[in-house]
Amino acid sequence: MLKVVRNPFKKAEKGASLVEYALLVALIAVACIVAIRALGQRVSAQFSTITSALS
Repeated sequence: MLKVVRNPFKKAEKGASLVEYALLVALIAVACIVAIRALGQRVSAQFSTITSALS
């Protein structure tokens, strides 16, 4: 009979994918924060220009 060999590292792989997703989410969050900080002043200046033009 052919027996199926169980993989003892299956749980470890599941935990590793969780860590990979957490790192991916953290990287995306850092990229968003950097983009907001870089563009924040420009967007604020544009809104000020628009506000003064409408007044």
